[in-house]
Amino acid sequence: MELELRHLRILRAIADAGSLTRAATALGLAQPALSAQPRRIERAFGGALFERGRYGVRATALGELVLERSRVVLPAVNELQREATRFARTRQETERLRLGATHGPLLGALVDRLADAAPDTTVTTHVSWSERELAELLSEGRLDFALTGACGSAPPPGAPHLAWRDIAVDPIFVMLPDSHPLAHAPEVELAALAEEKWACVPGDGCFGDCFTIACARAGFSPRRMYETDTASCAHLVQVGRAVGLCRATFPPTPGLTTRPLAGTPLHWRHLLGWHPANQRPDTAATMLAQALRAHARTAAHCDTYRLAGPGGP
Repeated sequence: MELELRHLRILRAIADAGSLTRAATALGLAQPALSAQPRRIERAFGGALFERGRYGVRATALGELVLERSRVVLPAVNELQREATRFARTRQETERLRLGATHGPLLGALVDRLADAAPDTTVTTHVSWSERELAELLSEGRLDFALTGACGSAPPPGAPHLAWRDIAVDPIFVMLPDSHPLAHAPEVELAALAEEKWACVPGDGCFGDCFTIACARAGFSPRRMYETDTASCAHLVQVGRAVGLCRATFPPTPGLTTRPLAGTPLHWRHLLGWHPANQRPDTAATMLAQALRAHARTAAHCDTYRLAGPGGP
C-alpha cells in the first residue's frame, strides 16, 4: 500500500483520541470502517505503530517516530494548501510578469512603461551578465520575457524553441572621460585609441571576439580589458584608468562623454525573448510593442545617440 496523507491524519487522530472508538467519532467515520485501517498502515511502515490494550491504544517506539514526523509534515501540507489557495486567488486579481535582462537602461525603461500600461501587473526583474543564463531561465519557465542582445548578426542565445524578436540595432559607442583629448570630437577613430586600456561589462556571447577583430582591422591589439559591472566601468573611465565600450543608449553620466566610433565597427542588436508555449500571442505582441517604445524613449534621452542615429553615424 502506498502511504497517503490521510493515513497520517488517521494515525494522529488515533494517538490523540487514545482509542479507535473516539478516533472514529473525531474523524466522522463508523468504527468498523476505521478498525481495519491501522493494520494496513502499519504494513506500509513495516511494524506495529500502536499497542492495543484493555483501556485503549498507546504508540510504540516506531509509532512515536511516525507521529513525531507527522507533526511536522501535516501542518506544512496544510499551510501549503492555504498558501496555494491564496496565491491562486491573488493571481486571478493581479497578474505577474517576470522579466530578465542583461545590464543596460532598457530594462528600467520597460518597467517604467509597464507601470503605466499595466498598473495591476506585479513585475519582478532578474539581471544577469549572461545571455545564456537568461535563455535557460526562459526555457525552464522561470522567466516570462528576457531583454538581451547579440553582437551584430550573431544568432540569439539559447535553444531554437525560444522566440526572439529584434527591438533595435544600435551602434557601440566609446566612453571617454570629459578630460580626454577626443571627448569633443564628433566621432572617434578606433585606431586613435590603440594605446588605451578598456572597460566593458562581461558577457558570454561573441562581443569580445568581435571587438578584438575590429581592433585588428584598425591595426592594433587591445592592451587590456577590464570586465566588470556598469558602475565600475563608469568609474574606471571617470578616473582615467580606461576608456569604455557601451551601447549607444548609455545614459548621460557626470564625468563621462560617449562618442560614436567612426565607421561603426561594432553593433548591438537588442532582442526580446520568450517561450511560445508559455505565452499567449497577444501578450507577446503587447510586450514587444512596449519594448519598442521603451527603446525609443531611452534613445530620445541620449543626445549623442540622436546625432548618430540607429545603426551608425
